Amino acid sequence: MSPKKNPDPDKKASSDATPDDADAARVDWQDTPEEHDYPAAASYLSLLADDGVVEATVAAFRVAQSAHFKAKDILRAAGLALLPIDNPHVASGLRKVHRGVALSPVLLVRGDAAAGRPALIADGYHRVCASYHTDENTDVPVRIVALSAGVVPASAVPADRR
Repeated sequence: MSPKKNPDPDKKASSDATPDDADAARVDWQDTPEEHDYPAAASYLSLLADDGVVEATVAAFRVAQSAHFKAKDILRAAGLALLPIDNPHVASGLRKVHRGVALSPVLLVRGDAAAGRPALIADGYHRVCASYHTDENTDVPVRIVALSAGVVPASAVPADRR
């Protein structure tokens, strides 16, 4: 998993980017989530579902293909407010963007409009907000899965855990 580098060397890439520079750079994204994103998603989801459902959902994230959605649409689908640029985690994401560091894709549980259930950002809320502050139309890579019923597909279980 090698992060994508900023292909435009003329773009501003400053480690001291400030919130005032929020729209000065393009957001680059990694191809796959970072390993620590999965336990972070599991921690959040464990507040909402039992262990079997959480384990199956996280396993589904590991094998899901990424889709792309606009930052503004992700926030709307999740019913979440845009965090301010002075939020420490959003500011950290913006500094990464300005340095040309690729961000990790977002882990999202699909909502259900008919049931009135919003999408759940299991991991990556701050990254979505940072990308929105850069450009609300940023295409954000998302691993989107349904909240699993507690059955972990064999293909999603690491070989050392089978």
